Amino acid sequence: MRSLIQRACLVTLVATAIFQNACQTVDSAAPARASMNAAIRAEAPGNYFIGRRMYKSDYKMWGWVREPCKPWTTAQLVMFNEQAKLAPDREAGKLGADNNYEYRLSGRFSGDTVYEPASDKFYPEFVLNGYELINTKPTGIYITNRQEDPDIRIIMAPVH
Repeated sequence: MRSLIQRACLVTLVATAIFQNACQTVDSAAPARASMNAAIRAEAPGNYFIGRRMYKSDYKMWGWVREPCKPWTTAQLVMFNEQAKLAPDREAGKLGADNNYEYRLSGRFSGDTVYEPASDKFYPEFVLNGYELINTKPTGIYITNRQEDPDIRIIMAPVH
């Protein structure tokens, strides 16, 4: 009886070890994020911003804006003031077609906030003066790719 219990315990331990090793996840995006973070650190300082479009069909904010050389975790979710320059998708007449695109932006934070009714929140106002498309398929900055889906009503801050 004792040997039967010992064998059962041994089988349980082996199965647990195999199961735990099988459940380990490999972060396949880690090299791309490391490359992205190195590129961010190498950006030239200057009087510009980097923007990541976050189109959500139910919301009206534009996306995330950060200073050069700073990580996406420092970015702010903004509302554009388009009196001087229309947002890229609006200028092209294709609202949301640039979802998750990355831009070099010229402009400034006005210091004001703008109310967005669908989220019931206030966001910083960014006065857009110009833009240059940097990348149409940039490395992910969110914890889940579901954040990039325009029809899913989640708003998560960048984590990378």
